Amino acid sequence: MGIKSKSVIKRHRQSEERRLRNKAVKSSVRTSVKKFQTLAIKKEAGEAETALAEMIKKIDTAARKGIIKKNAAARKKSRMQRLFNVMKAAQ
Repeated sequence: MGIKSKSVIKRHRQSEERRLRNKAVKSSVRTSVKKFQTLAIKKEAGEAETALAEMIKKIDTAARKGIIKKNAAARKKSRMQRLFNVMKAAQ
């Protein structure tokens, strides 16, 4: 392989750092969604409401930073809110 320029090495390092950061944020979003879903299925309204607010905050942050797309974030929030409303109505 040929000699890589400094700019290529730096660009690769930057993209790797961003990839790992984005991966961590996506993982955090998925974890918060899963946490909310388990609470909603168990029908624990108080805790589920708190988890929903936390999850929405994480999704909004990820969407604002461009880690997940705006419409994907809206769709995820809508589905989780609907799940919460159904759970709340069933009580």
